[in-house]
This record gives sequence, structure tokens and C-alpha cells, in this order.
Amino acid sequence: MTGKKILVVDDEPQILDLISSYLKKEGFRVVSAGDGEAAIALADQEKPDLILLDLMLPGLSGYEVCTRIRKTSATPIIMLTARDEETDKIVGLELGADDYITKPFSPREVVARVRAVLRRTMHEDAEDKIIRAGDVQIDALRHEVKKGDSTIDLTPTEFKLLETMANSPRRVFTRLQLVEKVQGYSFEGYERTIDAHIKNLRQKIEGDPKNPHYIQTVYGVGYKFEGDEERPDEKPHP
Repeated sequence: MTGKKILVVDDEPQILDLISSYLKKEGFRVVSAGDGEAAIALADQEKPDLILLDLMLPGLSGYEVCTRIRKTSATPIIMLTARDEETDKIVGLELGADDYITKPFSPREVVARVRAVLRRTMHEDAEDKIIRAGDVQIDALRHEVKKGDSTIDLTPTEFKLLETMANSPRRVFTRLQLVEKVQGYSFEGYERTIDAHIKNLRQKIEGDPKNPHYIQTVYGVGYKFEGDEERPDEKPHP
């Protein structure tokens, strides 16, 4: 994980310097931007492994930056926000962010969150198998999802969430269980953000997101993956 490139976007120089300093001490390479337009340009030029994105930016907001980046890239995004309203966080997650950190925060917490999200993008230990369900195929080794002949772009969090449920078809997961399996940590109130990721997944893999076939809600409990195959198929070797 050492050597991964992080793009830090914040219009407050002190916060930018503080986060950058801690990340560099942990062995990360850091590029930074103080506004939305610069962030989009650097995201395209530098191809960072992860983006730390402040939502309250002058001019082009963090929400707009996230939306534009998501049109062309599945690079992991962690939102930095001074807002403590749950609706603000949900909006950011629905736009495609993988995680959020509320200011004020500890720099060590930022580093821990960065490592946690990056772990979701690393699949060296992934088993060489494909999970098939209907016209959906999940390739764990390549970190790739296809629906029919089309490749579906998922964020690392969305992929991990789908893979977790599809590995145990028809098993009902509570939101808290999904948070702990996908994020690797949990705290009070965070499990509600799973709903935002589920909504995004349904938009991408369901024929009719309002009447989902694959990702079903178990009211009062959580979610389950209703696949046509109960077990993942081992990928044939040449």
C-alpha cells in the first residue's frame, strides 16, 4: 500500500498541509488542490489511487467534483465535510463517494480511513472465481462486474458490498453486518449509509431498480442477494 498516490482537495491551507504531512509520513505520495476545477484537472492528469475531497469548496463544490469524476472514473473518494447532517452525507454517498469523515477530525483517523478504503481496491488475495447470477457476473480476481456483455463500473465500496452478498446468496445481512464486512469498522449511525450504496448498486445492475431482482430488501432486517446460482463457480484455468 506504500507509495499509493493520494489527491487531497481542500480550500483551507492548514488542513491541506496537515493531511498531506501525515500521509507523506505514512509513505503515501500526495498531490493537492485548493479548488474544484484544479481537483478535476489533477484527477485526470495524476490518476490518483484515492481522493480526499472537501465538500465545501469555493466555486465548484465537492458534490459537483464528485459527480464529474464519477462520469469517467471509479477512483475511491472519501468526503471531508464540516456538515454533520446525515442527509448531506447520504447525498455524497449517492453521488458515488466511498466514505466520509466529518470535521474536526484526527489526522490519524484520516490515514486509517484511507488505508481501509484502499484495502477494498486491493485484490491480490482474491480467489480465482466468478460468481454468476442471471446475466450478472462478478469476477473477484479482476475486480470486475459484467451485466450481459457490458462491464459495470462500481466503486470499491459498491464492489465489496455486492461481492459480500453474492458470496452468500439468500443470506440476509443486517446493515451493521454489511458495514463491518465492507468498511472494516462501524460506529453509531453509520449503518444507514449502506442504503445509499444499495441504491447505487440497484441503479447499475438491476433492470428495474424500483423492483429489484438481485438485491432485495428484507424489511426490518436488511438486504439479501437473490441469485440464480447458490455457489460461485471456480474459474476455468487454461
